[in-house]
Amino acid sequence: MLRRCRLFCFWLILAGGGHAAPELTAPGTVIMLRHAHAPGTGDPAGFDLADARTQRNLDARGRTQARELGRRLRAAGLADARVFTSEWHRCRETAALLALGPVETLPALNSFFARPDDRVRLMAALHDWLRTRPPDAAPVVLVTHQVNITALTGHYPADASGVVLQLNGTAQPRRVGLFPAGEDSMTR
Repeated sequence: MLRRCRLFCFWLILAGGGHAAPELTAPGTVIMLRHAHAPGTGDPAGFDLADARTQRNLDARGRTQARELGRRLRAAGLADARVFTSEWHRCRETAALLALGPVETLPALNSFFARPDDRVRLMAALHDWLRTRPPDAAPVVLVTHQVNITALTGHYPADASGVVLQLNGTAQPRRVGLFPAGEDSMTR
């Protein structure tokens, strides 16, 4: 157990770029998370954003991951936060199961995986949203998709994991660390 703890702490230091793990409750913190496990890739034929039944959704494993992710965030001191989410059902369900606070949709977090023509518009909207948030704002959680996180940060997150950012008054917040997946999360 001690060895696992040491390895995890070492990983957190490496994930933070050689610094101690970021303080998740610091003003200006943005925790950008990939939704929990939803089997498959992309969305099925007949996808309709207004109909969750046509989407790739969380399974029991994903719902467990989302609850555990919320528990881990609360244990790290983030007991109450504004949570913004993509309009995709798997993200909305992940956000709700975190149980961190009110959940609001933010279309700038929507996936462009199967819609590459939407990438420029969605990323510009996300950059604008980040740029206009005060650097001393209360911490927020963003629940989105792998493609969005990778486009913004260059990091490819596993299910139910993400990147910790620090607002700096620009469209490109500073990456201060990673929020790793739990033991039940898939690794890539």
